[in-house]
Amino acid sequence: MAVRLGDTAPDFTAETTQGTISFHDWLGDSWGVLFSHPKDFTPVCTTELGYVARIKPEFDKRNVKVIGLSVDPVDSHVKWEEDIAETQGTPVNFPMIGDPDRKVSDLYDMIHPNANDTLTVRSVFVVGPDKKVKLTITYPASTGRNFDEILRVIDSLQLTAQFKVATPANWKDGQDVIIGAAVSDDEAKQLFPQGWKTVKPYLRVLSQPNKK
Repeated sequence: MAVRLGDTAPDFTAETTQGTISFHDWLGDSWGVLFSHPKDFTPVCTTELGYVARIKPEFDKRNVKVIGLSVDPVDSHVKWEEDIAETQGTPVNFPMIGDPDRKVSDLYDMIHPNANDTLTVRSVFVVGPDKKVKLTITYPASTGRNFDEILRVIDSLQLTAQFKVATPANWKDGQDVIIGAAVSDDEAKQLFPQGWKTVKPYLRVLSQPNKK
């Protein structure tokens, strides 16, 4: 069964390159990014893991824990990480789940028979501190993921969880936002005393509330 937005992220216990974890306990009060790889020693995934390792401070800054998964066992991940460090210039600095029995992959519907009945597709799940799924993205095996975009979406998710706003197309942290459609003008006056620009009655633009 597919994991949908707003669902509680399935909990699990699994072996990783950094020891045994229970997913919900491991997340604690943090946000989380769980992302899968078709298998170890694959070219696109090697570049992805190296890139995530390089930008891990950006996830840390946002209180986001990152964890990878492949259907290969942990000892294979450890060997693969040597190649990643050598070729990408950064050692993997987050846990990788070993999932040879496909327990986690099946929980999160990461194996799509139309693509391949044994390998995971490139799935990404962003999970909030409330353990709810906030974002899902699925890429084909041939296309590397854009982790800068995932950071951008996390910025939006964290902002809109704090304030009754939405973010427009291509929004980046620090840019103007939109007052949520469910917020009346009277409520908006209380929430946003700094004021806003009314483009249309349903399109009210204001500066990002948590930026000066």
